[in-house]
Amino acid sequence: MSVMLTFEYLGLGPARFCSAYRETWDYQRQVHTEVAAGTRPGHVVLVEHEPVYTAGRATLPEERPFDGTPVVDVDRGGKITWHGPGQLTGYPILLLPDRVGVVEPVRRYEDAVVGLLADYGLTGQRIPGRTGVWLAPARGRPERKICAIGIRVARRTTMHGFALNVLPNQGAFSNIVPCGISDAGVTSLAEELPGNWDVAAVAHDLEPHLRQHLAVFTHE
Repeated sequence: MSVMLTFEYLGLGPARFCSAYRETWDYQRQVHTEVAAGTRPGHVVLVEHEPVYTAGRATLPEERPFDGTPVVDVDRGGKITWHGPGQLTGYPILLLPDRVGVVEPVRRYEDAVVGLLADYGLTGQRIPGRTGVWLAPARGRPERKICAIGIRVARRTTMHGFALNVLPNQGAFSNIVPCGISDAGVTSLAEELPGNWDVAAVAHDLEPHLRQHLAVFTHE
């Protein structure tokens, strides 16, 4: 069997730019229609967004920005989060096999990010009852989320995806209750391993892990 999965580095190639969220969402829907119809293979869009807050269906009023900053309400699961410069956002658009539900792709995204973190010398983990990838408490710091995940499945095809924090932007997260979690922290690769981090380089490092863990959805 051959594996069909294509990758697109939107604004993360030789021409670097941050993508507008609404335009990227429109593009996702276009790709989703084609993947769901079987006219194109599974496709992963990797981007770095212009600053934006997005709120999933479970977001409560008190979790929105404290200063009234506008929010884009989206059709994914989960709560509110931030996207913007310094963060790698990935949208795997995949046709799921029969009898595979929404939880399985979420777990696969988590596994891919955990594998990437291991390459960098960090131990990522799941937290029972919570989605995303976390780092354990250390040096007086609480559990810290480094990657948020929120997806939607329609016509057996995934939309939305994951957001991996590469460079810190605590100011953006301190203006909301990120992912509805008030008893834990948010972190980034640069905060955990200071160095010369680049979102595009991290995206390329992540691709083989995504190929490995998403292959179960892409065999023809």
